[in-house]
Amino acid sequence: MPTSPVPRLILGLPMLRGEFPGFDSAAAPAEPFALFLAWLAEAVATGVREPHAMTLATVDPEGCPDLRVVALRDAGEGGWTFATGAHSAKALQLAAQPQGALGFHWREQGRQIRLRGPVRREDAATAAVDFLARPPASRAASLMGHQSEPLADRALLPAAFAAAEARIAEEPELVDPEHALFTLRPESVEFWQGDPGRGHTRLLYRRTPTAWTRTLLWP
Repeated sequence: MPTSPVPRLILGLPMLRGEFPGFDSAAAPAEPFALFLAWLAEAVATGVREPHAMTLATVDPEGCPDLRVVALRDAGEGGWTFATGAHSAKALQLAAQPQGALGFHWREQGRQIRLRGPVRREDAATAAVDFLARPPASRAASLMGHQSEPLADRALLPAAFAAAEARIAEEPELVDPEHALFTLRPESVEFWQGDPGRGHTRLLYRRTPTAWTRTLLWP
């Protein structure tokens, strides 16, 4: 069997470099959204690149997991919200199995946040508000449609995008009926603070019928 070049490329590459913020898990709030909001504000203030980017995990009808990076649109005690096309792969997977997981990785701070729980689709009015709040280019990309469908010729893309941009300019209040908004209501949220010395701090929140529990985990 041929020797893979991968180990030679990655062996010895540094990880968890830098001065990371502290995390006093004993002083963490009673519910996870308050801690998420504090960490997000700190990430924005310190210049973390794209702190609103998150990995979304779903499963297909055969039970095979699927991953992609999406943008956080909103968050609160009711859940974490993202958008997609109503007939995209992730939307169809969530319709069949309305469970998902989200992951944030803020490398500059050595931090990760993991969430798992049921996912619900928001109503059309809420999705419309989100669509109109997007920049024109984002709305035009949505209006092109065909998300995840085969593209026979990449040369078709510029003309389709230009036509969608023109339509947005002519009809600024136009809402794409395919624009869908989903919210994950977490049953568990884990906060991970990395340590260059490998003494990582992991705090797990679990939802109960009346409150949240907090458990400190081994690294």
